Amino acid sequence: MITVVGIGPGAAANQTLAALEAIRQAEVLVGGKRHLAEFPHFNGKTRRLDADVDGLMQWLEQNQHRQIIVLASGDPLFYGIGKRITEHFFGQNIRIISGISSIQYLCAQILLDMNDIYLTSSHGRKPDFDWLLQHEKIAMVTDDAIGPYQIAQEILARGQQRHMVIGKNLSHEQEQIICLQAEQVVQRGDIDYGLNAVVILNGEPE
Repeated sequence: MITVVGIGPGAAANQTLAALEAIRQAEVLVGGKRHLAEFPHFNGKTRRLDADVDGLMQWLEQNQHRQIIVLASGDPLFYGIGKRITEHFFGQNIRIISGISSIQYLCAQILLDMNDIYLTSSHGRKPDFDWLLQHEKIAMVTDDAIGPYQIAQEILARGQQRHMVIGKNLSHEQEQIICLQAEQVVQRGDIDYGLNAVVILNGEPE
């Protein structure tokens, strides 16, 4: 059985009991270096998850008779590895344990309801900003290529005035949540936001 486990935004306190129980029963733990470091007391075997996703799919096919856990940041089905694995195996011998996404965590921290928010990601892709910025409320998980600075540039290029809530190192001791206007983000373009999620608003959060 292959189980894809969402381990939340980072800190152990945000991992679900279902996730921890599945990991406890696992024979093999698969994840990135940062993910595996969250479980130093795991006694089974580990496999490092890297950019060779096709190689991972082949290895999972050959080992699906074992109790394998694939660790995913946040929630596996929110622009995560869960989608690729479920598509590859067509839902057979697969289980998903959902986790708290960084977007959920950030909205909870700033008391922002998610009822009308548009959720997306820039991981490995460039969003259609012409379409995206037609929405009043947007939340995005970002990467090194398209982060807060690039998003702010896209906002200003369209003559919009938006507030951006940037959550850096969410759930960790170094967590920082700041609210800036798009032009302020551009002016402070040398800031390293690290791992982050962004909420883009017309108007400030209440």
